[in-house]
This record gives sequence, C-alpha cells and structure tokens, in this order.
Amino acid sequence: MTAMGVYQPGHSVLHRLPVGVKLLGLASIIVFLSFWVTSVARLGVAAGVVVGVYLLGWIKPRIAVSQLIPVLWTIAVLFVLQVILTDWQRALVVCGVLLASVMLAVAVTLTTRTVDVLAWINRTLSPLRLIGVRTDQLALGFALAIRAIPLMVELVRQVEEARHARNLPLRSATMLTPLVISALRTADGFGETLIARGLD
Repeated sequence: MTAMGVYQPGHSVLHRLPVGVKLLGLASIIVFLSFWVTSVARLGVAAGVVVGVYLLGWIKPRIAVSQLIPVLWTIAVLFVLQVILTDWQRALVVCGVLLASVMLAVAVTLTTRTVDVLAWINRTLSPLRLIGVRTDQLALGFALAIRAIPLMVELVRQVEEARHARNLPLRSATMLTPLVISALRTADGFGETLIARGLD
C-alpha cells in the first residue's frame, strides 16, 4: 500500500503544472465545491472532477484506492454524526465534499515534490523579507501543514483500528484522547527533528 500523500514521480500533465497553479487551483476548487455542492446530483459532478484530476495525474487506480482507504474511517464517523444531527442526504453531501477535498489535496501532494512547494512559497512570500520576516521558516510551516493533513488522517485510521480491535464503544474518550496523544507525540517528533537541523 502506498503511504498517503507521498510523492509519486511521473511526467503527467499534473506533474508538469507549475506548483503555484496547482496550489491556487486546489484552494479555488475546494472553496467552490464547499459552496456549490448542495445536492447529491452536484456531488456526482464533484466526484467527476476528482476522477478527472486523478486521470490528469496518471495516478493508477491501485494508488488512488490506497489513498482513499485511510480516510474512510473518519468519513464514516462524520457520516453517522451528520445523519443523527440532520438527515442522510445532507450527511452524504457534507462527507462527500470533505472526501473530495481530501482526495484533491492528496492528488496534488502525489504529483508535487515538497521541495518545490517550499521553493514556491518562499518565492511568493519574498517581499516580506523587506520587513524582516523569515520567509524560509514560513514556507517550512506551510509545507508541514500540508503534509500534516494526510498524516492526521492516518492517525485517525490507526486510532479507529485500535478501538475496533479492542471492541471499545465509539465515544470521545476512546477516539479523541488517543488521537490527541498521538498528534502531540508526532508534533514532538517534528520539533526534535527541526531542532536537530538548527531550525528551532
């Protein structure tokens, strides 16, 4: 199974697009889908957009499915909560938009090297150097935030699998507590790595 969001080398249209175009396009599409998708029919159009993006990236079905599996645990929990609070159609739309957004973000990370993202952010923020802002540190922060999205999804999947293996009931104590602990441990690991490289 391919790790979630790990760069896959290639020569597709999506691979060759400039980093800025991909990141700005990703943000624009996600914002548009969040406001435009208000029905199951429009959700089908959104699904078509996701499929089209993966085809542009020449991302193999096996890899696409492997990226989808870790997200399903989170989406399933959210779907149940939405059904309880609203209705199944609204739950389907909300969870569908969230899933589409995550899959689009993953498609970008699969076809974009982290070093290129860092370089683009650094160039874009370069005018801030005139007022003493460390743009390299800002770029690193943005890159870590982007990478943390699939990482957090993976943590949720691991916590849910552990809960299911122990036959524990689904409640905040069995989900949120271990998730927060895992996230803090991961953050500590990031911090120690950055300090070791003189980036504290």
